[in-house]
Formats: sequence, C-alpha cells, structure tokens
Amino acid sequence: MYSTIAPAVPADTTRKDGTLLLSCGHFLNDFYCNFLPILLPIIMPQLGLSLTLSGLLVMVLSITSNMLQPVFGYVMDRRDLSRLLLPVIPFGAICICSIGLITTKTMLFLLIALTGLSVSAFHPLGSTLVARTASIKRQGRSMSYYIAGGNLGYALAPIIIVMYLNAFSLRDLPLLMIPGFLFAFVCLRSGLTQFSTRAEQAKTFHLRQILQNASILRLNIAMGLRCVTHVSMSTFLPLLLVTNGYSGILSGSLLTLFLAGCTAGGLVGGYLGDRIAHKRIIITALALAIFPTVYFYLHPGTEPLSLIALFLSGALLLASQPSSLVWAQRAMPGGEGMASGMMLGLSFGLGSFGTALVAALGDQIGLANALLLSSLTLPLAAVFAIFAPFPPKKA
Repeated sequence: MYSTIAPAVPADTTRKDGTLLLSCGHFLNDFYCNFLPILLPIIMPQLGLSLTLSGLLVMVLSITSNMLQPVFGYVMDRRDLSRLLLPVIPFGAICICSIGLITTKTMLFLLIALTGLSVSAFHPLGSTLVARTASIKRQGRSMSYYIAGGNLGYALAPIIIVMYLNAFSLRDLPLLMIPGFLFAFVCLRSGLTQFSTRAEQAKTFHLRQILQNASILRLNIAMGLRCVTHVSMSTFLPLLLVTNGYSGILSGSLLTLFLAGCTAGGLVGGYLGDRIAHKRIIITALALAIFPTVYFYLHPGTEPLSLIALFLSGALLLASQPSSLVWAQRAMPGGEGMASGMMLGLSFGLGSFGTALVAALGDQIGLANALLLSSLTLPLAAVFAIFAPFPPKKA
C-alpha cells in the first residue's frame, strides 16, 4: 500500500475528489503550455524574431516541458514535494501570461523556458498524487480522467486565446493568470498536499535499475514510437490541410477534432484497461491505430469517412496512454514520479525528435508521403509492447 501523511480533511473525501481536482490542474497546466503557437505570430514582429529563432523557441519549450519530466519525477520519489502543487501552476501562468509585457528576446526565451519547467514539474507530481489517492482497481480510469483533463486544456487553448485576443490586447493577458491562482487556493483547502510524493525507503528505485528493467525499457520504446505518429499529426495536420487547399480556420477545426478524439480515446482506454487488461489495451490500440491514420493521410479533407478516420486516429493513439502510466508505475515501485515523467514527458520528447526526422524527410519526398511513412512506427510500437513483460499488481 502507499504510505501517506494524515490529511487535513477526511481521507475518504480527499481520495474521492483528488482525481477530479488533479484533472482540473492538468487542464490548466496544458492550457497555459499551448499559448505559444497562437502568440508567436504576434510577438515575432514585435521582437524581431526570425523563423529560425522562433523554431529555437519552440525547441526550448519542448526540452524544458518534456525531457526534464523524468528528472523532476526522480527527485519527487526521494523528497516529499507535494506542496509544490500549490505554486507550480500559478508560476507557469505568470510566466506565459507576461509575454505581452516583455521587450527583449532574452527575456522571451527565459519566460518560455520557465513555463516549460512548470509543465515538467506538474506532470509527474499530478500523476503520482492520482496514484496515491485512487484505489488500485480504478488506477487506469483515474489516470484516464487525469490525462483527459490535460488533453482538453491543450485542445481548447488556441480557441480560447484567439477569442480572448479578439476582445482584449496582448497586454491584458495577465488576467488569464486568475484561474491558476484559484486552483492553488482550492488545492490549499483540499488537503491533497498532505499526501506524500516520496516513495517508501524500502522501495526506492535507482536509476541503474532502468537499464536492467526490460519491461520499462521496451514500454518506453513503444510509447516513443507511438508519439512519433501522434506528435507528427498534431504538428503538421494544419499544414497538410492548407497545402490541400483548405483554409486555416478549417484546418484548425480539424486539429481540434483530432485532439477531441485523443481525449475520448484516453477516457475509454483507461476504463477498458481496468476492465480487461492494460497490456491488451495498449497492444490493440497501437495495432489498430495505423488503419484510420493511413486512411486520413490518403484522403485528407472533410469527407465523412475522413473525419471519422481522423477522430478514430486520435482516439486510438491516446487509448494506450493511461494504461502505459499504470504499467510504468507498477514496473518502477518506489519510482512512480519518474515513471510518470517518462510516460508523459520523455516519450513525447522522443516523439518530437522523430517528428523532426519526419519534417526533414518531408523536404525530400513531400509532407504527405513523409507523414504516411511515420505511421509505420505504430505496428513497430505494438511489437515492442508485445515483448515487454507486464509487471504484477501492487500489493
């Protein structure tokens, strides 16, 4: 069983509401994280950013928001950092919402890097607290709610920011810090910070054990390969549609449809993982995802079958993520925070590197062909998942 410090409010109440509150936190965390794509066209002329510097800025955000998550998770497994739940989201909100007030490129890069750090800190913290507060039988379902919150926040951010900037100016962006501070206040009253993130000393997971753990290594490879397709679709879908003659608004709407499929798939996948088997759900989702993905790449557009394929592609690509979190945390007893960082951060970081290769390939053979080839990572990911031993249930 997990060790906890006695909560300030009744334990049953805290456990019941913990997943909901942490899902809301994940919504806000990923909501603030996805401001940059909408803000870039505005701040580029203001600060004289070239396309090269803009690409470097996106890379800085990717590194600090994804690749550092296992590091934060590793520290959280050894130090009780549950109280970090209070400042982490307001900190990220302050950083990203201050962009309209800065006047130098150096300050811009610093704020973006710090925004990414808040993402890297929250993901392993939030998922570890979900694992602490959810019952063993509901781990997959609880993780699916938590992941769905983040997916929804990420998907809605561009729409909300466009509407906000149509009504207000960039200098009014700090008003959007308010939800982050409200979340911190609710967390303070909830008692969630009384649940320790630190693993029991007897179960401390050491870094060297990762290289000796076939289960976690193969699972990471499988999830990284999945993210190549996922990140490539998320990044290049609007460009693919625009090159096929569709408007920017319609292209953005289809990206929202894809992300909505991701949210639905994560919810269903987590539920089925608890009811059937987490490994079976991961393998099935990875194996099936190639079919709607390839269909859409071959028929990009707004035909009914294409729209259905796009939604199903997102659903199947994310259906495995809640189960991968449960799997990783079981495979790393005493290293739940680091496991979460690997599944929610490192895998997407690996996917981002793969996406860069897809982009380079697109310059040679065309974007549509490169994206089509990127979907071949999915059956390969399923093979790695098949040969990864699934860990036993926690006692």
